[in-house]
This record gives sequence, C-alpha cells and structure tokens, in this order.
Amino acid sequence: MSVLVEFAMFPTDKGESVSEYVSRIIKMFKEGDVPYQLTPMGTVFEVDTIKEATDIINKAYKCLEPDCNRVYTTIKMDIRKNKKNRMKQKIESIKSKIGEVNG
Repeated sequence: MSVLVEFAMFPTDKGESVSEYVSRIIKMFKEGDVPYQLTPMGTVFEVDTIKEATDIINKAYKCLEPDCNRVYTTIKMDIRKNKKNRMKQKIESIKSKIGEVNG
C-alpha cells in the first residue's frame, strides 16, 4: 500500500514569518528515513500505512508543541493499495505525456 501525504503545519501565534518553526519539521525529515519533498506550501511524503502517516504528523506536531500555543495543520492523503513509490511515479507519468516539467 502507498499512503501519499501532503501536509502543512505551522504555529499561528508566532508572527508573520514562521520558517524557523517549519524548519524544525523539515529537520525531522532530514534526520529520518522517510522520503519527502518540500514545496513552497507544504511537505509531501510517502509511507506504507496510515498509522505511519499519522505517527509522522504527530511527530511533526511534537517539534512545535513545546513553545507554540496554537498550531494550524492541513492534511491530504491519497491511499492506494498495491502501489509503491508514487511520489516519483506520478511525476514521471506527467513527464511521459508532456516532457520535462519545472521542479
């Protein structure tokens, strides 16, 4: 199974710029072994189970919890049985139809 997740998480009580806080979450991914892709509006990652996905989201929240009183999160999941490596496959499918894309 493939659980493809796109999420954004940031504090709403820390002013206009929250990159200091988002960086904590990205550092968590960099130090882990879950494939991820940072985008301007969130982070995409892929795991094998819904439990793994929610565990990662919880771990991301724990990065902010100590000094953030209010945290906003959006989460989208695409869950598909009998598939793997869809982070790359979905992009390659588009490239096969129209050629190179930016990114």
